[in-house]
Amino acid sequence: MTALQRLHSEQHQSPWLDNLRRDDLGSGALAALVDRGIRGVTSNPSIFKSAIEGTDAYDEQFGSEIASGRSITDAYWELVITDITDALDVLEPVHEASGGEDGFVSIEVAPDIAHDSARTVDAAAGFHDRIDRSNLYVKIPGTAEGVKAIEEMIARGKAINVTLLFSVERYGEVIDAYLSGLERFAEAGGDVSTVRSVASFFVSRVDTEIDRRLDELGTDEARALKGRAGIANAKLAYALFTERFSGDRWHALAAAGAHVQRPLWASTSTKDPAYPDTLYIDELIGPDTVNTIPNATIDAFDDHGTVARTIDVDLDAARADVAALAALGIDLEDVATVLEREGVDKFIAAFDELIGSLTEKAAHLQATG
Repeated sequence: MTALQRLHSEQHQSPWLDNLRRDDLGSGALAALVDRGIRGVTSNPSIFKSAIEGTDAYDEQFGSEIASGRSITDAYWELVITDITDALDVLEPVHEASGGEDGFVSIEVAPDIAHDSARTVDAAAGFHDRIDRSNLYVKIPGTAEGVKAIEEMIARGKAINVTLLFSVERYGEVIDAYLSGLERFAEAGGDVSTVRSVASFFVSRVDTEIDRRLDELGTDEARALKGRAGIANAKLAYALFTERFSGDRWHALAAAGAHVQRPLWASTSTKDPAYPDTLYIDELIGPDTVNTIPNATIDAFDDHGTVARTIDVDLDAARADVAALAALGIDLEDVATVLEREGVDKFIAAFDELIGSLTEKAAHLQATG
């Protein structure tokens, strides 16, 4: 049994692949990862930019889409939906075998609507209508405006992956949106047992930003806290998860068949080479969670990762780390605000750059066609 398989069988944590490439679909590489224990796939604009610009695997379809009269942007979405649909096929057996818990593939709404609730709802509903598969997750950024869209989509009974979460406070708002959405769906006669959701809490990016601020302080006390904030933040998020998915409000929904909205650990490759390459997997293992992992980190964890429950170990130490950061003037909510803005901006930039590349490719095709 692989380490990935043991994560699920022993710890009830689901390892997902944080990548999607057409080459991997055609070559069987994705199917091979599923055989090793991968139980889902996530994507985002940056992932598709890397995939589409890094290979000629999309050229034939892109040329056909342009020749048919589609705009550059519409042609891009056709490329994305083709990959998502093919990946859904690969993961469908996992979805069925897990009773609908895993086997999901995530597609993200356009990044430029992250602060527009109404357009986000329209886009998310459009993906679910267009693709109409039980193992599809639509990713909605956990911005203030996104939280409203999340509640609305859950109230419609749709599967949503909340992304770009950095703060425990915003995560609490997302949990409330999920519970409110389930309550609205139930009141309208919906079957809450059919609704699934995950909330993607980013980890390594928190360390990157806070480590930068600690380096600016330059004291021994500050340097001693480097590499600890991301894990502490995630552990406190998990503590909030266990707290909020208990009590009378949740028990009423659970009695009707509702499922918890699982925390998903995202951005789990280490950015600082001084840190162990499996740090953000080894330290965040626990039940009812997901960890989305890039290819290189999957190989590293399979080779030398440690499978043991760690997510709720040393919570007092996690709280102490956060308190120590605050004492140094580092405000986690300010960090989260910066990272949310940067996350949205990076996805917009990746999307715009890719559309620019595709526009050049389309011009070349038309000139040589």
